[in-house]
Amino acid sequence: MILLLIILLTLPIQTASHAASTCQGAFPNLFSDICWECVFPIRIGGVKVTSGDDNQTNHSLICWCPKPPLGQLTPGIPISFWEPVRMIDVTRTPYCLVNLGGYKPLGGNSPKNRGTISLNEGDGGLKNSFYQVHWYVFPVFYLFELLLDFICVEKASFDLLYFSELDPLWNNDEWAIIHNPEALVFANPLAQAACAADCATASFGFGLDTLFWCAGCHGSVYPFTGSVPAHTSSVQATELLTARVIAKLHRVGLLHAYSGDDWCGKSYAPIIKKSHYKLQMLNPVPATNNACVPLGRSDFLHPRHYTREIIKSGNHYGYLLWRRRECCLF
Repeated sequence: MILLLIILLTLPIQTASHAASTCQGAFPNLFSDICWECVFPIRIGGVKVTSGDDNQTNHSLICWCPKPPLGQLTPGIPISFWEPVRMIDVTRTPYCLVNLGGYKPLGGNSPKNRGTISLNEGDGGLKNSFYQVHWYVFPVFYLFELLLDFICVEKASFDLLYFSELDPLWNNDEWAIIHNPEALVFANPLAQAACAADCATASFGFGLDTLFWCAGCHGSVYPFTGSVPAHTSSVQATELLTARVIAKLHRVGLLHAYSGDDWCGKSYAPIIKKSHYKLQMLNPVPATNNACVPLGRSDFLHPRHYTREIIKSGNHYGYLLWRRRECCLF
């Protein structure tokens, strides 16, 4: 584990000159770049013991779960908090590992699969864009031996789990229907108009899980591709694609739910529940000090994210994903 940390921390130094012109980024500093306040609120036995926002509706005072090795039901105390578990790159440069210091393992400047931002012809001057996405398994508490013996912390190794460049469905809206056939149902003005309500709730709280086809103020979760037909800002587009890849990985079974009625572990969840996630920007400039935002929140209401587009170019973005964790402590 220590060797892995040394390698990751030295990546920016080793690759900065190689990737300066085409791929930029930085590995997060665990002391200064991670918003540790985002772990709040913490609830114990259904009672909020710290400040913070969530929309938890399960306020049970006791939970029952099978305890190994015999699997007998054992009473415990319900506990919930937010856990940093994944990192996401959203970049217009193929194979650019933004959160690994701007490392580009394949090198070169090939235009293949390169992202774009361009005007939609005859569509009122709206822009469209295309980005690539990379998904890292990054359970911070476990990897860096924080709360190591805590039963409620995800125990997994660092891994680069998903490259959109290797996914033939990511750059083809028609082929993507394989993973999201229900997109045909929501591709109409009435369904999209309902997203205004999701935008309003996400801007002042959490998005509506019942409107799972909406990504709040950022656009539509469907299709599960890297195309953004209404690009208003790079922050808006990259946060939308982050929501899409979360929904996509839920659909294919690579993401599970760790909150809800079952306190005893993870459960299969083919439909994204937006209220279970918060985003923190890591690149191009880390957003800290209560900097986590629910999926779909308007960037104009959260200047820590929006001003990053003014400070830096809109080519390379990195996010840390916080997931709400509910479990039975016994």
